[in-house]
Amino acid sequence: MSSPRSRPHGRALDALRPISIETGVLKFAAGSALIEVGDTRVLAAASVEERVPHFISGSGKGWITAEYAMLPAATHTRSTREVTRGKPAGRSSEIQRLIGRSLRGIVDAKALGERTLTLDCDVLQADGGTRTASITAAYVAMVQALGRLLLTGDLKQWPLTSSLAAVSVGLLHGEARLDLEYIEDQAADVDLNVVGTGDGALVEVQGTGEGNTFTREELTQMVDLALAGIQELTAIQRATLAPIQAEIDAALASPRKQAAPKAERELWGQPRS
Repeated sequence: MSSPRSRPHGRALDALRPISIETGVLKFAAGSALIEVGDTRVLAAASVEERVPHFISGSGKGWITAEYAMLPAATHTRSTREVTRGKPAGRSSEIQRLIGRSLRGIVDAKALGERTLTLDCDVLQADGGTRTASITAAYVAMVQALGRLLLTGDLKQWPLTSSLAAVSVGLLHGEARLDLEYIEDQAADVDLNVVGTGDGALVEVQGTGEGNTFTREELTQMVDLALAGIQELTAIQRATLAPIQAEIDAALASPRKQAAPKAERELWGQPRS
């Protein structure tokens, strides 16, 4: 796709920034992933608790929730830690609700059982797309945590119904652009955050006409562009999780001959010191 105006680093309009995902970066988390999307870096960690919030206690269902924070030096100017302010900022609260909702959209709560998975997403460096990068990394961390529960015998069936990733898209100078970095995000006339599954279904679309209105046709164009980007992100997630997924698939393929549960220290190799 050609563009009459250049993008940063010469990217095509339908191109993602360079993406990398590293797993197992935290020693004590049930699952962890460090994602780099261009100059945006987010660390996601999954923790498991054998209890659920009071409003679903006794239902047999599990719960997925998230917390989101940005390190003080993640942006050009230092921001005050939210703990110093005494409460989360409105933006942080909105984003962590989005992450939790998105993850719950692909989880069979009954299959999860009465336990809570918390995904902590910490932005180490922000250059646009931190909420979408958080969702993409949180899914990878969640798969690791659920894999541990399955392979140690604590889960009897696999609770995920699909994969999950997210990306931003927007209109700038009349062009639909995929995966906006900060300089584009600040100038965009329209900004969308799209959350979708690996099989092409939409989980959530957040859209705002920042400086202009947009048509139904432009909305369709942007969503299509985002879903194509999500397919690319899904491929990266699958490649990253391939060794873990192979163990999960093997365990699920022979449920009647379930192997002896694995000890935590035997899962995914030795943690880094």
